[in-house]
Amino acid sequence: MTAMKIRYLDGERLRRALLAACEHARESKAELNRINVFPVPDGDTGTNLALTVSSVADELRRNQDHDAGSVARAAASAGIMGARGNCGMILSHWLIGFSEALRERSRVNVDDLKRALRHAADHIYGALEKPVEGTMLTVMRETAEEAERSTTSDLTVFHTQILARARDALARTPDLLPTLRKAGVVDAGAKGFVHWLEGVGALIHGDPVAASEAPVEFGDAEPVASAEFPREGGGFRYCTEVLVRGDTLPAEPVVRSVLRDMGDSLIVIRSADLLKVHVHTDDPDGVLTYLRGVGRLESHKAEDMVAQHQAVGRGRVGTARRPVTVITDSACDLPEAVVRAHGIHVVPLSLIYDERVLRDGIDIDPATFIERLRRGEHPTTSQPPPSAFFDAYERASKDGEALVTVLISGALSGTFASAQTAAKQVEGVPIHLVDSRAGSMGQGLLALKAAELGELGMPPEEIVREVERIRDRSGIFFTLDTFDRLIASGRVSRGRGWLARVLGIKPILGTDQAGAIRPEAKVRGAERLLPRVLAMLDQRIGDANEFRFGVVHVDADAAAEEVRGALLERYGPRDILLGPATPVLATHIGRGAWGVAYMVED
Repeated sequence: MTAMKIRYLDGERLRRALLAACEHARESKAELNRINVFPVPDGDTGTNLALTVSSVADELRRNQDHDAGSVARAAASAGIMGARGNCGMILSHWLIGFSEALRERSRVNVDDLKRALRHAADHIYGALEKPVEGTMLTVMRETAEEAERSTTSDLTVFHTQILARARDALARTPDLLPTLRKAGVVDAGAKGFVHWLEGVGALIHGDPVAASEAPVEFGDAEPVASAEFPREGGGFRYCTEVLVRGDTLPAEPVVRSVLRDMGDSLIVIRSADLLKVHVHTDDPDGVLTYLRGVGRLESHKAEDMVAQHQAVGRGRVGTARRPVTVITDSACDLPEAVVRAHGIHVVPLSLIYDERVLRDGIDIDPATFIERLRRGEHPTTSQPPPSAFFDAYERASKDGEALVTVLISGALSGTFASAQTAAKQVEGVPIHLVDSRAGSMGQGLLALKAAELGELGMPPEEIVREVERIRDRSGIFFTLDTFDRLIASGRVSRGRGWLARVLGIKPILGTDQAGAIRPEAKVRGAERLLPRVLAMLDQRIGDANEFRFGVVHVDADAAAEEVRGALLERYGPRDILLGPATPVLATHIGRGAWGVAYMVED
């Protein structure tokens, strides 16, 4: 089919082009993992790129901007939030430069794109202290150079020209990097960027987004498995990534000057109130200590690249996977940034509005749910069917050798039983199930801990034992602003609810050792709630040194921030996750409720 001439892109056209690019790049995950030998043969470039572009695609699907500049800016912002690995950080930097060049443009033509591609390439080169040729940087630069040479005004022809140059630059990456030449592969990140451009071409020419070409056969081992991990001569072990939020964040050069001696592969992105850092280091705690001092840590991870490399060596030909992948359900309340940072797979619970079933976090987001809650719309809830877990196991098995699944309390939901049923139908990958005996952030903190232990190379059986040990020393307290939802559900009589409202009684609820909800205490007056909860936390935490918190709320942002501030004042600097409560919980406890989860790790 002959492609039509395209003279401009407005917001809708650019959005569709970027979505096509994301989808096509994501399809190349397995092949990119197999050939990922630079800068470290850890076999995760494809996974990192897939997670990064998934963040961009999710945002673009929600986006409704009409001008091209705003769409590009939305893509760049999502890229920062979801960036993983060297390739994801570089692509995010590229998107920032691209969006800056289109800032005020409602429509863009070839000349605008020439400037945007050049600005994107210059931006990423300027952001790196030691740009390495033979990587995706080279392909980005040569794509921009080809764009500047083009004389066409037809975007279809223009794209064909720059894609040809990108493919040529990709083919020459082994000539520039001895590591690639020795392994007999092209650069994985560069190939991912070419797939990104190919996705746009598939849209322009009306072709479906096809899977990657058939992988090259490498005999008994993958290139990434055959490559030696560079521990000698200064190689670093932990791929450390941190997302920081704050109003007075330091500039990129300042952060680089502090962290440059702590490792290599250092990439820093600063945009508005967000700071994203990627570094290979042997001292992830030192990196975190510095960054905790500049703002609020939204997410962080430190992945053992040696363990990743060993996992690839154990795998069968055709796979390149992490040692462990974690699965949870949407009752966990983990912030999106944390889920993306650790590659956690989330199985959605269901909300039912007038017989219409919406998947939590997929068909409805927290903001939309709260708007409906304010209008008095209260759904019923339902556990995921076994088929949802079966699909999640299939997807997650492509990422990890073994699966650890941390789920909402079996005493609160049939979700655990659904996961068990599905696990019996899956072959070829070990699946380990953990009943969190909690919900909300109590469950989420345990799922996060499982992911962190997996990233350090701990075997799945040991992860389960450690998570269950920590579970027995952890828990959650939550409070209600009103009894309306408990009265509506029949859990509290109207008479008792009326009396509690008159007397100003505020309950504090928790979970018992079996994971069932139980009353913990009650106070008269909202002003006494927080002091009582803090006193109860003191008792549960005792003399522990290693512990962290999660704060959740239902349409109560100010209260949640007050709780977070009180925790920091009382217990000093430490990780405190904060976010809206899952709709499954929120629909039963009502607006104004908040809770504190605690996890003792000693």
